[in-house]
Amino acid sequence: MKTAIVTDSTCYLSKKEIKKYHIHIIPLELLFGATEYLENVDITSKDFYLKLAEASELPTTSQPATGKLIELYNQLADEGYENVITITLAGTISGFYNQIGNIANMVSNLRVIPFDSEITLGLMGDLAIYAAQLAAVDTDPDTIIAKLKEQRATIDELFVVDDLKNLVKGGRLSNASSFIGGLLNIKPILTFDKQTDEIVAFDKVRTMKRALKRVEQLFSEKTAQLDYPIKAFVLDANASQIGKQWMKHLKHEFPEVEFTQAEIGPVIGTHLGSGALALGWERNIHKLKD
Repeated sequence: MKTAIVTDSTCYLSKKEIKKYHIHIIPLELLFGATEYLENVDITSKDFYLKLAEASELPTTSQPATGKLIELYNQLADEGYENVITITLAGTISGFYNQIGNIANMVSNLRVIPFDSEITLGLMGDLAIYAAQLAAVDTDPDTIIAKLKEQRATIDELFVVDDLKNLVKGGRLSNASSFIGGLLNIKPILTFDKQTDEIVAFDKVRTMKRALKRVEQLFSEKTAQLDYPIKAFVLDANASQIGKQWMKHLKHEFPEVEFTQAEIGPVIGTHLGSGALALGWERNIHKLKD
């Protein structure tokens, strides 16, 4: 039972990873005025942040054309796939998951299974890799979905942004009204709410240094009682040097945790803004004992 794994471009997997695990990427769309770009196809992260700094208005993001998605699924069916699991960024910040659900009812030559990662960035990318590894050994697609749900339940994350301007303007922050006042000189800390999967701001800390220290404290508290090994991602939006320094510090403080650094690319960077940093973590499935 041949199963293809598809995910969207906000996974920010490397070309090497995409090729190695045979993952199919659907690029999301980005609009600077009337000019449209496909994420990581027509515009790189470096070029995006340069344009963002010069833009008089925030860019907007959108889902891919339905026709393009159907074309991909037909291509996969022609290649002999019977199932396709499509892992999307959180349905609470994008309509992409619902779009895939609607398309699933329109495609008859293979089974399309949408899966809401309830997250994005490197953590979603890791879910796609996990699914691809399972698919490579002919795991039943329903079993893959069950294992993805189990892994998704171990995911947690904390974001630090310079300000909430982009999130507020884009309507991606569920409790914006309580955090809009007095935003100068503070660094809001955000997370995906476990009950609603919406982005919520829950703390305000002065200076980025203090904010990262607070994230480190929360990470320590949240992972102290876990009974499985941890893999963590240090994620940055056009702040790779700060991210690198932070990861070096975290590795020293938490030597038992596997850390990796990854980017916050154009679509998610549109909402979080340049300079954002994040720490996300999950169960490290590759270090589990048999």
